[in-house]
Amino acid sequence: MNPKDDKMSEALREMCEGSVEAFDRFYAHYAPFIMQIALRTLGDTMEAEDVCHDVMLEALRRGTGYDPSRGSLEAWLAVMTKSRCLDRLRRSKRVVQTGETERNFANACAAPAEEDAVALLEKEALRSALLSLPDEQRRAVIGNYFDARTQRELSDRWSVPLGTVKSWIRYGIRNMRKQLEKHGWNRQEEDGAKEVNG
Repeated sequence: MNPKDDKMSEALREMCEGSVEAFDRFYAHYAPFIMQIALRTLGDTMEAEDVCHDVMLEALRRGTGYDPSRGSLEAWLAVMTKSRCLDRLRRSKRVVQTGETERNFANACAAPAEEDAVALLEKEALRSALLSLPDEQRRAVIGNYFDARTQRELSDRWSVPLGTVKSWIRYGIRNMRKQLEKHGWNRQEEDGAKEVNG
């Protein structure tokens, strides 16, 4: 963690303990970042300001649960901002909630300056979700999704039944989805939708 992140993490801890001065410092540092994401997503200054206030209050409520090992404060706040913006878009019926809309929204909600932060947290969330899997599930998911090997190829390579490989992948994706949803990344794909079949 760099010194700036360390100072802001300390400010988060202090504001969760009731320090108004720490909250002011945290707000002054991160409000422009949150506003930029919200304004680009919602296209409305007043709504973006509301989202900014909501995210800051959520950070105040959830700050004691922030884990630096899972990502930077900016990435953590970016995920909360994305979620709040999506809630507003859904409520206003400006988007139809489909799996494709969810994926398109994830791309649209990040301003260029924030794309790195969101992408970083997504990579970290995926990595954390992968590491949480049992060895067999992790190897199968990596082989099928990231190495683009078919299930048949993995079955032959490891000398295990094809049905076993399919089960490892299915349960691995299901367990990863649970981990991602727990940290704010809502995945709408059906089990096996991305699998490289064989």
